[in-house]
Amino acid sequence: MTKGKVPRPAKKSEFDIEFASRDATSGWRDLKATTLNALADSWDFLTRTPLERTPTNYPLKGELSMVSFRGEDYERWQHKPTQGGGSRIWFFVVGKTVYLEQVHTHHPNRTK
Repeated sequence: MTKGKVPRPAKKSEFDIEFASRDATSGWRDLKATTLNALADSWDFLTRTPLERTPTNYPLKGELSMVSFRGEDYERWQHKPTQGGGSRIWFFVVGKTVYLEQVHTHHPNRTK
């Protein structure tokens, strides 16, 4: 018998999530250490409905509205893992992949 964690299966309709930067990788790790349950809920939301506009998930505006990745420009979105908290996940979507661009454990100064 082989022991180990069983990976969560994804439905065909779900989005994949990938890191678009090293900063996002370390920010995710830090956020996971402080808000694990909320981050698990964010994972579910981002794999199912990342482009749904809600009070905690919406496109950024102005100079922050676009992000360049691999020579292409994409609409930048912001997801708030907790309603009252300051943490933020900045992401963009390409096809069926959600790319995490920046993950902040606190409210980013650029959006204040």
